[in-house]
Amino acid sequence: MTTRPIPLLMLGAASAVALVAGSGALSASQPSTRTDFPAPPEQKAKPSGDRVAVLAGGCFWGMEGLFEHVKGVKSVISGYAGGTKANATYARVSRETTRHAEAVRIVYDPAKVSYGTLLKIYFSVAHDPTQVNRQYPDTGPSYRSAIFPQTAAQRQIAQAYIARIEKAKVFKKPVATKLESGQFYPAETYHQDFMHKNPNNSYTNRYDKPKISAFRKAYPDLYKS
Repeated sequence: MTTRPIPLLMLGAASAVALVAGSGALSASQPSTRTDFPAPPEQKAKPSGDRVAVLAGGCFWGMEGLFEHVKGVKSVISGYAGGTKANATYARVSRETTRHAEAVRIVYDPAKVSYGTLLKIYFSVAHDPTQVNRQYPDTGPSYRSAIFPQTAAQRQIAQAYIARIEKAKVFKKPVATKLESGQFYPAETYHQDFMHKNPNNSYTNRYDKPKISAFRKAYPDLYKS
């Protein structure tokens, strides 16, 4: 399957208006501005060499497309996290019985972009972290908001950042993002670099390009073309 249904009736009125207007706001839960979004916790020791982050936040096409535009990110792969390799196929994951989440594996240079900064982008513009088992217009556990820390330090930073965001009352609803464990398995070839290969896809043009535009506007120093 290379396209996804877009049932606008599933969207709330405010969300539908924002999406049609191309504002980049995915729901009324998201903050109206990004300038006051809490800064991530500082990492005590900056690691050397490339590092990996695994994040789930709805359809991996858009997550991959956005993080490919972050300075310091070397590569992004779409895939499945949280289940087993035997069931890590799009057809099986889409049935919502494998416990996988659509996720992206990000290889980044910590000398250029920190793990905390990746999480700031993830929480503020990449998806709506208050939604449970869905990201508009997709529903089901495979579209859940989840972080898969690759190290103890990443887990500590993620936990502290979620607490900081909650304390700041950035969102009208609680953050639903969970910290999980499990391996990452790359998705099928046709899912990789999907937005670049399919520039006229109606789904990504409607739901994902506005997020990339929002990222560029909110974080111009982090954006790469």
